[in-house]
Amino acid sequence: MSRIWAGLALVWLTAWPGMAQEFSGLARIDAGQSRIADDNGAGVRIELALSQGVPYRLFTLDAPPRLVLDFQEVDWSGLSAARLVASERVGAVQFGTYVPGWSRMVVELAAPMAVDRAALDLDEVTGAAHLAVSLSPVSARTFAARAGAPHDPRWDLPQPVRMPAAARSGPGAPMVVVIDPGHGGIDPGAEVGAVEEKALTLAFARELREALLRGGGVEVVLTREDDRFVSLERRIALAHQAGAQVFISLHADALSEGLAHGATVHVLSPEASDVASAKLAERHDRDELLAGVDLSGADDRVTDILLDLARQETRPRTEALARALVEAMRQTGGPMNRRPLRRAAFSVLKAADIPSVLIEIGFMSSPRDLKNLQDPAWRAAMARGIRNGLASWRAEDAAQRPLVRQ
Repeated sequence: MSRIWAGLALVWLTAWPGMAQEFSGLARIDAGQSRIADDNGAGVRIELALSQGVPYRLFTLDAPPRLVLDFQEVDWSGLSAARLVASERVGAVQFGTYVPGWSRMVVELAAPMAVDRAALDLDEVTGAAHLAVSLSPVSARTFAARAGAPHDPRWDLPQPVRMPAAARSGPGAPMVVVIDPGHGGIDPGAEVGAVEEKALTLAFARELREALLRGGGVEVVLTREDDRFVSLERRIALAHQAGAQVFISLHADALSEGLAHGATVHVLSPEASDVASAKLAERHDRDELLAGVDLSGADDRVTDILLDLARQETRPRTEALARALVEAMRQTGGPMNRRPLRRAAFSVLKAADIPSVLIEIGFMSSPRDLKNLQDPAWRAAMARGIRNGLASWRAEDAAQRPLVRQ
């Protein structure tokens, strides 16, 4: 077998803290020959068996410490994180599509570790490849100094395409609604058996778009049209670039604590209104961390006062939107949670100038909700409820607008 390997010096002293190899094509993972296990006392060894060599790179991110492995491109079918990991020094592991044509694996480390060695063995006869990465403990200071995502247009997410904003004035102006199907790509969201939240939210987002368009007077933009990863900050950026007047994020989570069921509508609040909301906000933002993106680009402190002023106008409009949605969904769709209107610090709702809500259309952890989520007739009724709620709110909001101080 031939071998291509890179030591620590190559990983960290190149123009960007990663590495790539010159192969091409779709590689399939061999789940039975892949593992993450303890190595050399305090270290960790990652071994991935691939049907062929593909370009790859690796780098680390901090807070929490993570190792990120990018590939072009890997079919992860058959790989299970639970069976892959055999080390208490490794926490959650996620893998999947990053952007079309590129795959990503993110390994959360229990403590800071540095890459000692990364080697790709190639079988000259079959073309099969074996990637081995060795990690060893380092201090938190050393890890933080070396951590950071590389910047390379061949691998990175493209900048959002600027879309023309629709006219916001005039009697015939459409209302621009941005629908945000939660999760996607490397981030599957909640999983119950073979059912993934990312697939349910995308299916419902497409159906909701059709329901809104059939109602007329609305332009609809989806933050993702297929199974791809979109960062939380990018979702908000897409809403701004589309000239959104309403932002709706769709989810169908699972909660192991207690019996959560029925649809809920969340609005932004610095503090959660209940334990369940707090856990959902933590889960959604945690998924972003595991997908290899730092959420450090929060509100600029310099502009906080301007954002607060914008929120003074947007907050009551958002509250009214949430109430209208809850009432219409209760009448047309349902069932609703016994406390359908809730508040939590969801990062995806932080656009200061756009009324934004997050709708949990159901909980996959509830057998009743999961059955509904997979029922096209039920989803159609729920989509009509959301459409009716938007129409009701739009009329009320238009009547209130002249009373708002300009």
